[in-house]
Amino acid sequence: MALVGHGLRVVGWLMLLVALLLTGPLLTLAFGNVSMRGDWRTATHRATGLAPDPLAHPAPVVQVYASRTFGWRGAFAVHTWIAAKPANAERYTRYEVIGWYARGGGTGLTISDSGPPDAEWYGAAPVLIGDLRGGDAEAAIAKLPAAADRYAYTSYSVWPGPNSNTFIAHLAREIPEMRLTLPVIAIGKDYLPLGQFVAPAPSGTGYQLSIGGLFGITLARDEGIEINLLGLVAGIDFGRPALKLPGIGRFPA
Repeated sequence: MALVGHGLRVVGWLMLLVALLLTGPLLTLAFGNVSMRGDWRTATHRATGLAPDPLAHPAPVVQVYASRTFGWRGAFAVHTWIAAKPANAERYTRYEVIGWYARGGGTGLTISDSGPPDAEWYGAAPVLIGDLRGGDAEAAIAKLPAAADRYAYTSYSVWPGPNSNTFIAHLAREIPEMRLTLPVIAIGKDYLPLGQFVAPAPSGTGYQLSIGGLFGITLARDEGIEINLLGLVAGIDFGRPALKLPGIGRFPA
């Protein structure tokens, strides 16, 4: 009986912890910039002016963007992608995984130069989370095609992954020049395949332990401490002091 009682207390504490972690997404849904209205078929994909004009900036550029996902999911997560422009190129190439494209099976991986690099994601304006110029950008651009080709996942799952954020985390690990720290609300960034439990943090400045993207911990210079419970990640950034909260992200930003 004592063992049963102890088990019930553990379950109770876990349920309380999950409820606390859900506070961030609920507050974001209630007060944040997340739209519950509209139709994805008519949502806008307008350029936002975050990407340098390639005609005015001939030097190589690599930028990483994050934008709230469409509908209620935006209270929990962002979609991330990379836009890259080699020296003297007239267009940017976007590297991303798109869930809609994976409905017939496969990864949803798309590499395209047909759209704006900094477009709204179904009406939600992106935030720039990585920006490389000069030699670092040139080195990253040289590695991007092969790194994307090594993306091993053959399926797509919004939660806990593999998804668009799993792909960008993969590219960050493959290309150290990116020095990329993904937001805690990039659900899927911590996803590792079953059987693999330890990997470098996306920034390359530490390591993470993850069980299928559902439970884990990250210890790294750039990420700080991040704890993952059922895909909801909270932590502390010591380098740029801030709390990291599910649904909210960095506080203060």
